[in-house]
Amino acid sequence: SLKPADTLSFAPISIHVLTPCKYSAGLVIRSVQFIVLPRPHGKSFAHRSELKQAKRIVVKLGSAVVTRGDECGLALGRLASIVEQVAMLQNQGREMMIVTSGAVAFGKQRLRHEILLSQSVRQALHSGQNQLKDMSVPVLEARACAAAGQSGLMALYEAMFTQYSICTAQILVTNLDFHDEQKRRNLNSTLHELLRMNIVPIINTNDAVVPPPVPNSDLQGVNVISIKDNDSLAARLAVEMKADLLIALSDVQGLYDSPPGTDDAKLIDIFYPGDQQSITYGTKSRVGIGGMEAKVKAALWALQGGTSVIIANGTDPKVTGHVITDIVDGKKIGTFFSEVKPAGPTVEQQTEMARHAGRALASLLPEERGEIICCLAELLTEKKDEILSANRKDMELATATGRLSQPLISRLSLSTAKLNSLAIGLRQLAASSRNSVGRVLRRTKVANNLELEQITVPIGVLLVIFESRPDCLPQVSALAIASGNALLLKGGKEASNTNKILHQLTQEALSIHGVADAIQLVSTREEVEDLCRLDKLIDLIIPRGSSQLVRDIQRAAKGIPVLGHSEGVCHVYVDVDASVDKAIDVDSKCDYPAACNAMETLLIHRDLLRTPMFDQIIDLLRAEQVKVHAGPRFASYLTFSPSEVKSLRTEYGDLECCIEVVDSMQDAVDHIHKYGSSHTDVIVTENENTAEQFLQQVDSACVFWNASSRFADGYRFGLGAEVGISTARIHARGPVGLEGLLTTKWVLRGEGHTVADFSEQGSMKYLHENIPVPQGTLN
Repeated sequence: SLKPADTLSFAPISIHVLTPCKYSAGLVIRSVQFIVLPRPHGKSFAHRSELKQAKRIVVKLGSAVVTRGDECGLALGRLASIVEQVAMLQNQGREMMIVTSGAVAFGKQRLRHEILLSQSVRQALHSGQNQLKDMSVPVLEARACAAAGQSGLMALYEAMFTQYSICTAQILVTNLDFHDEQKRRNLNSTLHELLRMNIVPIINTNDAVVPPPVPNSDLQGVNVISIKDNDSLAARLAVEMKADLLIALSDVQGLYDSPPGTDDAKLIDIFYPGDQQSITYGTKSRVGIGGMEAKVKAALWALQGGTSVIIANGTDPKVTGHVITDIVDGKKIGTFFSEVKPAGPTVEQQTEMARHAGRALASLLPEERGEIICCLAELLTEKKDEILSANRKDMELATATGRLSQPLISRLSLSTAKLNSLAIGLRQLAASSRNSVGRVLRRTKVANNLELEQITVPIGVLLVIFESRPDCLPQVSALAIASGNALLLKGGKEASNTNKILHQLTQEALSIHGVADAIQLVSTREEVEDLCRLDKLIDLIIPRGSSQLVRDIQRAAKGIPVLGHSEGVCHVYVDVDASVDKAIDVDSKCDYPAACNAMETLLIHRDLLRTPMFDQIIDLLRAEQVKVHAGPRFASYLTFSPSEVKSLRTEYGDLECCIEVVDSMQDAVDHIHKYGSSHTDVIVTENENTAEQFLQQVDSACVFWNASSRFADGYRFGLGAEVGISTARIHARGPVGLEGLLTTKWVLRGEGHTVADFSEQGSMKYLHENIPVPQGTLN
């Protein structure tokens, strides 16, 4: 009886019939569409990334969030941004509910104004003049303030939500509304009807009539919770309404292992039931009646009832405008309550482990760090079959899913030749690393018996984010080992199998000197943006991947320096005096077009058009199947031209390039400065004077004469390996190897010297004489 468009529902999927079916010893469905049914309530989300699926959300606004710093009146700007976010989520089709404080504060502001006005009138009538000097405002009773402020608070919400074409409804509750079965059913029915009509319920305790809370009467089991504050109200409501997510906003970043502001207090990223014993609670909020302990109890109660919970800061001006939407997007904000404890350490714990072991790594002798790198090189050769087997799994999966472009698949692929090349580079790096950490760069005799030294030291903890390139892992690891830096690695999931075995081999090599934890591979569901927020743990971020990845990281890492380049728009300029043999070498484009140092724009001197040399260049590009795009000037010279380029700043990363015409070497330089990315640019000419001017004027990290742009590489430069290419103009530039991962510190050796000794009345004078730099290191 089945026909097209019929739907058969089976947990946990539905089968939607798209073509006719037959009975043939059973039901045959020729074409099906799988539809994921809504997540059944009763089980909270296990990971932050799943929060995007949250359909019904309760947002709890604490007193400190909605109240001004003077505790009298509302924080209107903050409330407006919160309303905007809730409205955005509501208009996405989610069901939003707000549990709000603020009636007392709003009422206090109104009553104070009324009392002062009344006193001033009475005083003026009594004395004949308006003397406000000695006026005092009596202590205002909270219930009276709530009664006076509730209507104004609700009117404010209504006005704000109206701007987004969203209607609101006010609901005031007390403890009895949950404990009386009939009232509880009525409340449940009302809320469901409001949500069905796309109305945002705004719920508050009826503080005008609510009795003082009874001590220790809350959270007595799954089915009993005393509504003594808005934390417990929000938790009770979330479970009652089977909400997917409860967002509790207060004036702290989340839950800390000790009171915020105390020494060594650390924000807890994920909190699990049973962890309560590890927490030391501080004082309550400046205006709330709850406190962090009450929040945690309420959160765990809601979690037990099947609702996920996040406690976050709703007062920080840097994040207030997007804190709610960021949480729903799965970003790492606040404390996430989860019932699923991961098998391994958190990324914060990994970073701490890396930093601790990294310090031990830096204190090793240079020869010992070299031994680790040589051991890793040997393991790459010995375990070749295992590495290539893991890589084949990644390649098969990438090909089957079809999500990766051909250039990325090329980067993902490993071979015996690649592994051998890696091993050679690592041994080369091991030999050069003997003169790295602790190397004295400068010695100065400041005064008699007072000497100053500038020495090289590790940067600290590096975060390297790379995609599709598993060969990056041993390269970067070896550089970190040689420079004594701790390392956090975040690889793309497309290379997860290869990265896993390469990391295991790296830790095996590190273990020969007991520093295996110095290099960590992030295998949890950490988003790149979340890693970029660890500014207190990470000292430098190095992206290895697409220009989009680099730009995203540069935007996200507001508190951590980023070393890298956003694009590799490399130019080759063929001068009028170019040799035909050198001009027709297409190595820059065709050797490995996916690399960032491959040519993307070919600049041709105008006088070479319609010459045999130009024809040979075009013929060779065609023979190599390079798709050519015409720049605006080049297109103007042709009757029938290739497709005109959309942008002269394009990084193709494939067998494609742009050809453009320039009038002179200076014109080529100007073009490169306008459209290039300061990566690598080349001149092909036999005129030495022209070449030298080009080399001096082009402000790129790498500038070549009669050589392929593909030489811009750490291994080819003799660095052994590179952590990436930097187009920055401070610190490291070009291929970044061992030197680029070191910084300096100053060491002063004296004999009780004081600055007062060098004052005008002092007995000593500064000398500042350079003295010979000793060979070797301080290790």
